[in-house]
This record gives sequence, structure tokens and C-alpha cells, in this order.
Amino acid sequence: MSGSLTAIALDAVLEEHGLTLQQLAALCAVDHDWVSRHIEEGLLTPSQHGGEWRFSSATLLRVRRIANIERQFEALPELAALVADMQEEIDDLRRRLRRAGLE
Repeated sequence: MSGSLTAIALDAVLEEHGLTLQQLAALCAVDHDWVSRHIEEGLLTPSQHGGEWRFSSATLLRVRRIANIERQFEALPELAALVADMQEEIDDLRRRLRRAGLE
């Protein structure tokens, strides 16, 4: 299976089942409390599955970005989340440009 096919299969599994809090924290090298605080502050939005939080592939990327910004720049969580929001918007705009054949 090629790398992009593996990524597509992983995205499909993540979107159907999602990551648990423990899996997300381990994959992003943050602790459970870090994730919980960011959820309480409204910076992350998990879905509910069987009474437990679940996280999508988009949230995985967002957590990695926010944690990286916080570490690299000693940024406040709110500022790191704002930068992550802007990065997500830029990524979306680039995808739109590619689809339109303008990039």
C-alpha cells in the first residue's frame, strides 16, 4: 500500500472511530491534563462516542500544531490556537486554489 493510500485509510478509520484521549495525548506528546484544559478553554472540540471523548484526524493535526507553537514560542494556549486557526484557514485556501487549478 502506498503512503498516500495508508494516510487515506488511517483518515477513514479516524473519522469513523476517532482517537481516544490516551491515543491523542500519546501521538502528540502531551499529557491528558493538557488536552482536558484545552477542551475546557474551548480550544479543542472532541466528539462523544459511548460517553467518551473521541478525536478526529483534523484534531490530531490541530493538537500537534498548538502544542508545537506553545513549546517553540512559549505562547499562551489562546494565541497558539489562534495561530493554528490561521494555519488551518491557509491550508483550506491552498486546497481550494489547487482544485480550481490556480496554484
